[in-house]
Amino acid sequence: MTGAVRLSGEAVERPITLTLRFTAPGGLHPLADVRAEATGRVHVAGFADDPAATGTMEIAPLRAGRIGYRLAFTALDGRRLWLDGGKAVTLCRPLVSMTRLTARLLDAEGTVVGDARLVFDLRRDLLPFLSSMRLRRRRRPWPAAPGTRGTPLPRPAGGGPAVGDLLASRWRGQPGRLEVWYATVTDPKTGTGVWLHHELVAPADGSPARAHGWAAVFPSDAAPVWERFGPIPWPAERPAAGYDAGGITATAQELAGAAGDLRWRLRVTGAGAPMFTFPRWAWHRELLPAAQILPVPTGRFTGTVRVGDHELALADAPGNIARIYGHGNARRWAWLHADLGDGDVCEVVAAISTRPGLNRLPALPFVRLRVGGTEYPSGDPLLAALRFRARLGRPRWTVTGRSGDRRISVAVTMPPERTVAVPYADPDGAPAVCHNCEVADAVILLERRHRGGWHEERRWQLSGTAHAEVGERD
Repeated sequence: MTGAVRLSGEAVERPITLTLRFTAPGGLHPLADVRAEATGRVHVAGFADDPAATGTMEIAPLRAGRIGYRLAFTALDGRRLWLDGGKAVTLCRPLVSMTRLTARLLDAEGTVVGDARLVFDLRRDLLPFLSSMRLRRRRRPWPAAPGTRGTPLPRPAGGGPAVGDLLASRWRGQPGRLEVWYATVTDPKTGTGVWLHHELVAPADGSPARAHGWAAVFPSDAAPVWERFGPIPWPAERPAAGYDAGGITATAQELAGAAGDLRWRLRVTGAGAPMFTFPRWAWHRELLPAAQILPVPTGRFTGTVRVGDHELALADAPGNIARIYGHGNARRWAWLHADLGDGDVCEVVAAISTRPGLNRLPALPFVRLRVGGTEYPSGDPLLAALRFRARLGRPRWTVTGRSGDRRISVAVTMPPERTVAVPYADPDGAPAVCHNCEVADAVILLERRHRGGWHEERRWQLSGTAHAEVGERD
């Protein structure tokens, strides 16, 4: 693509040329939101000529009406800069809109140092562009989810790199997105619960993305305490390993940071196979308003959490690291994470969508119960969710349903005096509040149908060790 850029403080535009190669992770689906890796040259006459530029291209012409570009390159004076722009695709003028790119040049602080306009010349470059396309076969990062009852879950060899991939940021510059990294932990000695919540918020009005979050500690013998961190601008260069902004980090190996009187540094081991609460295709293809997964469903956390002068030392404490990515919070939702011991775990997300039409439906419960390496319900989580029912409320909420010859019942109680209410805002500016309790109670019942009746197969009763939340948008 070629065009012109006007640098800040200059009255005359300079020629700019982008020569790029893109590698997409799979086939391009017209309704998907695909991210392609980009490499190539950024040339601005007398200002930059970097043949090792890198970045991403967001390909979502129908679903989001956008083809976005974000490239990192080095100027001739050694500054690290970013080209951030996109093509606003419209159906009334598809060729024109898909060939014209507007972009900004940003420095490391996010300051605009130039505005650019570029064009892809169809007459000159279309045939070379089409002839350069290649289709490569790649191994799927994760095998398909088990489709039959009793099928053991796949266990990744090594585990670390794949978990790191699931923790890497998915945001590609689109407005109106919310990305969350959160961890919850229970100290086996004192019963204290810990909640570390990290967010990337890209406002729907196109304002710069911000990074913020909060940390909370739930002592067994006192009221919970919590503190916020941020907001600060999201780093111009996307973190490679997870959340990393303002000295706060959340990766597959470590969580560290400070907020007010709280300080924490925790090492993570023993992840277990990742758990997809929502369908894998929903996470990888982003075809639902939002999706949640657990890269680390049954981790073990070692380190310290300080509240003022008091230090909580954790050693092999059970917990998890989870991820959310989508367009914002649900209209109303409930969440449960229950570590059942010996690698068994139960995860529940029940939500009412904000989308017109869907917001009139009852809460849709996604339930995943992993027992002995087998997940219930079997098959696609979305289809299974249609067979479950949720009753949302505080301090108690329930989920029940069946799949095949199994029935699962979940009852959660969140003591009000041990629950914190955290207000915040969604990408569209709407206020939301989540009521969180990392020392909740839960009863989980797995039954099996036999000879015309339901018979208890397994029962778990958690007292003060369940992690739960109920939230709503105002």
